[in-house]
Amino acid sequence: MKTPLDQKSSIEDISRRFDHDVERFANMETGQQATMDAPLALELITRAALAVTNPVRTILDIGCGAGNNTLKLLQFVNPLDCDLVDVSRPMLDRARERVGAVNKGRTTGLQGDFRTLDLPSGRYDVIVAAAVLHHLRDDRDWEAAFRKIFDLTSPGGSVWITDLVAHEMGGVQDLMWERYGAYLESLGGEEYRKKVLTTSNARTRRDR
Repeated sequence: MKTPLDQKSSIEDISRRFDHDVERFANMETGQQATMDAPLALELITRAALAVTNPVRTILDIGCGAGNNTLKLLQFVNPLDCDLVDVSRPMLDRARERVGAVNKGRTTGLQGDFRTLDLPSGRYDVIVAAAVLHHLRDDRDWEAAFRKIFDLTSPGGSVWITDLVAHEMGGVQDLMWERYGAYLESLGGEEYRKKVLTTSNARTRRDR
């Protein structure tokens, strides 16, 4: 069931939420630790992008967080022209700091919603959007987002998306949540499990 539009997170809500959560997104070993498959997704996206995109000279990291996806790509291709985009200034500052420390090419940070930023058409060989597009609010937002993404992609470039999902079949959703809960409990015990699942359930209801 879709959540009413007035209950979904605004850009301002999202920015405030992540302004105070930088450290959780700044670990290359765990990725976003509370996301079960974050390290695997990071590895697979990078290797797949390199396998199908040649050359890789430019990257647009949408909702870059603390920069993990770009940093992973830089382990294989350096220098790169990197454009990092996030609505959260603290996240963006950390990403610029981390990426700029290792990148031998240009690193630019852009604060805001990528749909409204003035970005060059056909520029980016690789575009990454990791755990960000679920914040889109309605069908028009999705359509505008993908029009912009494909306009920004260079000829022969590639787009890579990973995200958080809620399954419409209750039995499948329950199975996913049970497995995820066991993983969270292995990280930080029962209290950590309750904390993350309570927050995740609330966000799923708001942002789905």
